[in-house]
Amino acid sequence: MKKQVVLYKKLSAPLMARLHEQAEVTLIESLDTQGLAKLRDALPRAQGLLGASLKLDAELLDLAPHLEAIASVSVGVDNYDIGYLTERRILLSNTPDVLTETTADTGFALILATARRVVELANMVRDGQWTRNIGPAHFGTDVHGKTLGIIGMGRIGEALAQRGHFGFGMPVIYHSHSPKPAVEQRFNAQYRSLDDLLQQADFVCLTLPLTAETEGLIGTRQFALMRPETIFINISRGKVVDEAALIRALSNRQIRAAGLDVFEREPLNHDSPLLQLNNVVATPHMGSATHETREAMARCAVDNLLAALAGQRPVNLVNPQAWR
Repeated sequence: MKKQVVLYKKLSAPLMARLHEQAEVTLIESLDTQGLAKLRDALPRAQGLLGASLKLDAELLDLAPHLEAIASVSVGVDNYDIGYLTERRILLSNTPDVLTETTADTGFALILATARRVVELANMVRDGQWTRNIGPAHFGTDVHGKTLGIIGMGRIGEALAQRGHFGFGMPVIYHSHSPKPAVEQRFNAQYRSLDDLLQQADFVCLTLPLTAETEGLIGTRQFALMRPETIFINISRGKVVDEAALIRALSNRQIRAAGLDVFEREPLNHDSPLLQLNNVVATPHMGSATHETREAMARCAVDNLLAALAGQRPVNLVNPQAWR
């Protein structure tokens, strides 16, 4: 008998066909009020869940007594109570690796866009305000040769370091739980305490996951350590940063600029002060948003889920303590 799978993310036709071959699939096409009601109705029969961008808390998952596995189409797992899932022996998998290079591309796009004021100056041209050669009031700052500071030296941090070191001749400094000799050897990178990195880096880039330890990691005190020339980049999670403190630092020109792909609340409110600042480049959490990468993520999630439902350990198991 086929396992019951609830899918709350649209997949490509080949992936849908593969799921239908091996499982009974209930598709939730939208996570609006009607879709969430349909999800709640489907959970009592569900043995597998696959999707993204939905917080699955204990209250919701208590409706799914037969649940065996969740495949998240993401690398971040902050939408899940891992302790609860492990206690219930529900396997949680994610999709690392396949989005590493694309997300690092996004991070470097934000570095270049903020440093060279690309969005601001492109809008000036679009609005018909380019009437003469630009002068110092519109100049940006160089990227090549500047110090790249990376907070969180995981897969994406390493990919960002590769781009900075080999592509732009940037000295790389980093902060993580512990020094990483292989990273230091490959990129001539140097480990720094968090405070030292904030004081020394020309570009401060966040690439770390959201956890209880990292939530609110960067706030008023940390922005005060940065220099007026510092450019701040966040491609990790919005809640790693105290957004009100960031807005103050940008408004007061305590730091030069910020490139942000993630925010405390998403989508970003249309009246957010961040959108009124010309030294901010804001993008819609697009880190992995290419056709190729999103398809690879979805394919990885399908692989993870079908393996788990077949009694096999998924390659990308987040909570190995739940493995029987």
